[in-house]
Amino acid sequence: MKTAMLIIDVQEALCSGEYAAFETAQVISRINSVAQLARQNKVPVIYIQHEENDGPLEYGTDGWQLAAGLQARPNDLFIRKTASDSFHNTNLHALLKDLGAEHLIICGLQSEFCVDTTVRRTLALGYPVTLIADGHSTLDNDVLSATQIAAHHNITLSNLSSFGPRVKAVLAEKIEFN
Repeated sequence: MKTAMLIIDVQEALCSGEYAAFETAQVISRINSVAQLARQNKVPVIYIQHEENDGPLEYGTDGWQLAAGLQARPNDLFIRKTASDSFHNTNLHALLKDLGAEHLIICGLQSEFCVDTTVRRTLALGYPVTLIADGHSTLDNDVLSATQIAAHHNITLSNLSSFGPRVKAVLAEKIEFN
């Protein structure tokens, strides 16, 4: 089964300052490790960057850039998006078809927004997903801590069965490429 890796919204505005997700340095380190292993196994690595018309994620601003410490490579692929669903009004699905992808490894920010929405859409499109269980994060909210939100999404997404394809939440150090 041909695999591709999606790294969602690991951008400067979501990794530093007012909107910094929980433990981004550790999450970025785990993402870098899996991405390096993906490249060694000839698995395409696709960075997805969210953009808005203004604010911290305005296209081209410092906040829109990939986060410091993220180790993108020249042969990696890049997609710009404007919605929480990485497929919505982008060429992501066409790109995955061109690559022959049949399975996706997904990680990034924020657990309950763009990661959740993209995982669900991925399943709806027929792709099984490996979610890097310790490779996504978010901010605390008024009800739950960032750690609780991430854990909740690992369990919830792994228990979805109505789409057919399934999600398997796996720690970064346990990700394998066949």
